[in-house]
Amino acid sequence: MLRRVLFLLREVDPDGALHTLHLDDRHPCGPWLRGRSNVSSSGTTNGGASAGTARAGFSGTTGSATSGDGMCKIVQPSNYDQSCTVDTDCVLVGAGTTSCSPDCRCLGMATVNARAQAQYDTDLKQALALAGHDVVACGCLRPPPPATIAHCHGATCQLDPLMPTPPSCHLGGPGQSDCGPAKESCCTSLEVTGGTYYRTYTSDVDGGAMGLADPATVSSFRLDKYLVTVGRFRQFVSSWSSGAGGKPSDGSGKHAHVNGGKGLAGVGDDAGATYEPGWLASDNSNVAPTSTNLVDVCASAWATWTPSVVNNENLPINCVNWYEAYAFCIWDGGFLPSESEWEYVAAGGSQQREYPWGSTDPATGNKYAIYGCNYPSGSGSCTNTVADIAPVGTATLGAGLWGQLDMAGGVYEWTLDWYSTFVASSTDSVQLTASSVGDGRVIRGGAFEAPTTSLLPPHRNNSTFRSSGTGIRCARSPQ
Repeated sequence: MLRRVLFLLREVDPDGALHTLHLDDRHPCGPWLRGRSNVSSSGTTNGGASAGTARAGFSGTTGSATSGDGMCKIVQPSNYDQSCTVDTDCVLVGAGTTSCSPDCRCLGMATVNARAQAQYDTDLKQALALAGHDVVACGCLRPPPPATIAHCHGATCQLDPLMPTPPSCHLGGPGQSDCGPAKESCCTSLEVTGGTYYRTYTSDVDGGAMGLADPATVSSFRLDKYLVTVGRFRQFVSSWSSGAGGKPSDGSGKHAHVNGGKGLAGVGDDAGATYEPGWLASDNSNVAPTSTNLVDVCASAWATWTPSVVNNENLPINCVNWYEAYAFCIWDGGFLPSESEWEYVAAGGSQQREYPWGSTDPATGNKYAIYGCNYPSGSGSCTNTVADIAPVGTATLGAGLWGQLDMAGGVYEWTLDWYSTFVASSTDSVQLTASSVGDGRVIRGGAFEAPTTSLLPPHRNNSTFRSSGTGIRCARSPQ
């Protein structure tokens, strides 16, 4: 039996007046509706044609007719204003249901402006109320991506914006959804409970901390469990599209959960004189993750990037500069951790651990850390190929207090800070300037070819260039 669904779309002006959407021949649902009944401006069916004006978001095509059951589906909230300036302007919806601006980062699913989606939902609710109870329910044609909840709005399948999967893991597959022995999401991010610790310390023969100095306090945040893989970074390179997209918005990437949304305070300015600026538009030209830069300019046989998918997707991406690391984390919904945040996690907070996992010697079996050219055989001799670099999460016994892996070894990790002498005390702060000419951004954690001393949480280094020994780990606001 043919089921009829009558959708009368109306727009509400600020004064409360209703404006009926005229379903004429240009509207895919118009001919079907008029062939069975006509809708008046009062919402009742009669023998006359409906008269009204299409306004604002309802210009152009706003629906499609589904043959067979006569269901008319409203599927284009993208007809509303889709402008956006920051990621939080956008929400995720089901793949293929809308179009979107490249600035909103479409990767295997669609995004729409949050205000437009809200207005669409309001108008759709009104249309359904006027249509009565003879509505055919919809079902999603494909399962939702991991870590999302599918729900239905007027015959359109969408994704719950409260649980978005980071863009780098949307599609799933090697280096995105198969990390660690559990083959879990490579975007897994773990809560870190804030506190106070000492950034400078050494360990005695039993692993106990001594020589404590330079206290720092950090607020709670999340730090990704895994180093960024080649597979995840490939999604960023695709979005970057030779410079056409993937650039962060000016001012994005701040630690918006601290200091009343202002971000980390400049070192020495805890009272609030200066704060982290976030991404600067002037830095856009420094983001160029081309195969030439990721392989040739890096000039290393250890470069993990490949122009096309081969067997490296689960290896940590390396040969990225600081700007690309920062841009990636912002694009992926996070930010670079500060040096204090990074060391806080590696040290196990106030436990002041000798190594991220405790005081057990890392040995050469690749169970605690990938370092010293010990991977894969434990020989201590590198082959000068990517075979010397382990997939992320290989050293499972090296998990830190909050569960992060590869905090020691694998590849060094870019942090937000410029390299400088520690200020004696720090609270949710960042070093915004270098103390000496030639100093670069702080890198932490050691690398696959580095010595044992690089695995110690207080160990500091800095860099100004691409290196096969340096990669990325992102931080995120607490949930």
